[in-house]
Amino acid sequence: MAIVVDPKAGLTTGAPAPDGPDQGPPPVSAGQPTVLPPAGWQPGPDGQWQPAPAFVAPEPDRFTRFMTRLWNRSPRWLAPVAALGCVGAALGTVLLMDPTRSSPDALPSCLLKMTTGLDCPGCGGTRAVWYLMHGDLGAAARHHLVFVFVVPFLIYLYVAWAAQHMFGRRLPQLSITPKTIGVVLAVWFTFSALRNLPWAPFDWFYV
Repeated sequence: MAIVVDPKAGLTTGAPAPDGPDQGPPPVSAGQPTVLPPAGWQPGPDGQWQPAPAFVAPEPDRFTRFMTRLWNRSPRWLAPVAALGCVGAALGTVLLMDPTRSSPDALPSCLLKMTTGLDCPGCGGTRAVWYLMHGDLGAAARHHLVFVFVVPFLIYLYVAWAAQHMFGRRLPQLSITPKTIGVVLAVWFTFSALRNLPWAPFDWFYV
């Protein structure tokens, strides 16, 4: 249904335009109320309404086509195994570098910590990982309490995703809503601010 706009009143009258199911809205005429077409119509060069061209997706480039074919031909278990390999490589790097014994200016280092002396939201995370791998939960929490709290949820998310992709088993899913993400981020940044306060008990979390 088209909508008629009266140019004298400057308002939409709300009256339907006399258009049929197979014809477009009436032609645009000077001095006549302007007719806004329904969805799918646009004004033509001759003043007649004509159907708007349908959106045509651009042709994917060669790299995109290659990645799409690779994804379609990959086995279902490849993505979980690749993700697990990346996590394993990161954990192996942490074990080799031993961040608990490295100097404060050793690479990789935190730019905010080096320039201001303040802990950034991620400071202590690598050391917390190292302590978790060695079973020292207290030391891990002391270096990054929020990270230690989130780790079990991250592990479960991976296990549920991998079980569905590799074995077709659907485990109960965690409900991660935008509100949940907002709460986690708010707690994370609040913790990051409190750990920089020079008073007890907040200074216990300063690393």
